[in-house]
Amino acid sequence: MAADSLDMPPVRLLPDADLARLALGAPLFGRAVRLARWAAPNVRINAAAELVSGELERAAVELGLTEEPEGADDTADAWALAVDIGLVEVELPEDAATTEDLDSPAGTAVPGKGLEALDSGSPDEVIGLWRTSFDAVFDEAVISGFADFIDEAAAVEGESGDGTFALGDLAWDPEEEATFLDGALANLYLFSALEDLERRRGDAATDVSSAGVPLPVLAASMLVPDEMEIPTDAVLEEVSDVMIRLDEYFRMLAPTGLVEYRPVDDALIMEEDVPSTADPAALPQGDLGKLGELGELDEEEVARYGMVRLTPLGVLGMRERLRDAGVHVPVLGDLTGQDASALLSALIFYPEEAVAAESALWLAERQPVEAARQLLAAARGDDLEAPARRLVCQQTLAQFGTEAEPALREVLGDRELGGLARVWLTERGAGDVPAPDPAMVFWLTIDTLAAQLEVDDDPELLSELVGDLVAHHETFFDEAWRVDHPSTADVLEAMGRLHPDKKIAKEARKAAFKARSGAGA
Repeated sequence: MAADSLDMPPVRLLPDADLARLALGAPLFGRAVRLARWAAPNVRINAAAELVSGELERAAVELGLTEEPEGADDTADAWALAVDIGLVEVELPEDAATTEDLDSPAGTAVPGKGLEALDSGSPDEVIGLWRTSFDAVFDEAVISGFADFIDEAAAVEGESGDGTFALGDLAWDPEEEATFLDGALANLYLFSALEDLERRRGDAATDVSSAGVPLPVLAASMLVPDEMEIPTDAVLEEVSDVMIRLDEYFRMLAPTGLVEYRPVDDALIMEEDVPSTADPAALPQGDLGKLGELGELDEEEVARYGMVRLTPLGVLGMRERLRDAGVHVPVLGDLTGQDASALLSALIFYPEEAVAAESALWLAERQPVEAARQLLAAARGDDLEAPARRLVCQQTLAQFGTEAEPALREVLGDRELGGLARVWLTERGAGDVPAPDPAMVFWLTIDTLAAQLEVDDDPELLSELVGDLVAHHETFFDEAWRVDHPSTADVLEAMGRLHPDKKIAKEARKAAFKARSGAGA
């Protein structure tokens, strides 16, 4: 399930004030802000704008990190971020760049304009500065892999006699690394959006998946094609390698507040008597073809392979990053103020869970009968998207009780809407509902299939739908080609492709030919 579409499911965002509080509470950003305040009136820095030894120790005390094993490194990282995003401003002489001695003071640093904006600005200012910090750490994470390739410099074929080597000889591409990490985070965003929509429906899983996405699942989503039911050994090895790469990246990104991450258990990598995660057999159940059954495994065992989830702050950060890349990233409630036509046109491209969530918000702002009338009017049409609009209209109307009945009765005689109106009324036990004539039944059938073909990209489900339909109507094709619907021929051709029985598939193709010939005549 690669998130390579230009559309994403809608997400729910917290209010800006709550997001700003989360940003200030993110470990790395919060420490950077604290050090910026601590820097007043000034602190000593070396030629690389790093805190000199004594100042670094004082900064660690300020952050309460002196007893932490990685306290000095975490303090240095927080200071570097404060410099990168303008929370502090450095004052260095012009010749500082030529100084090789990084142990001696070369200049000073003072609180910067970024801190002033933080203190006097709105929640938007805080969120904007946090996002700048996330982008800075993202870039730092991407280039961190360069050090690994430097270690391999001696083995590079292009190494010169003086110990230098050409960067072009290294198998490392920063753009490729950035694309890889962006792709992983985009898939994580997709998982997060879908899980939140399911939770809003009240049927979210209560197993390990609610704690995040297992790292093997995220890795597999980037590599395993949807049509590949059982991954090959080669694909499994790639998934294992991707897991290790993602583990390193998420360890770096977790302090930003973007993700909550439980790293891969070091024992799986380091101990000789435990299989390495580079070995497919080390993955859950030894077979990524069974990743869909992770919920049946012991929660703790699954978690050893890494668990990751976007925080509410991370959802915001990734939404902004995806939007900057040209991806459509709606927010739940965006359509509340739109008319029925805009609502249905947008919902065509939403997953089923999102249709229910977004349409519920839209309906909550309107009176039932009038809302139903607007939806039915917007569902009319003979354009290519009209069947899909009628399908999401039907899904939206399903949220009404009998209070919308007057609007549905008004369209019983309408060729395009009469069929769905009868279905709606019958499902609610309404009396005096006229039976549809055969022409309306066939028209509704073609319209429904056309809508499913437009919005559903699962060939297996569509094939099952087509098979069930033909099994219950032996003479379906004898009548279907005569249906006066713009999509009749296209639907019949699709049925010919999807039906598993070759004989029936041939009948569908013949009926499609008749439909086109009849339309031409």
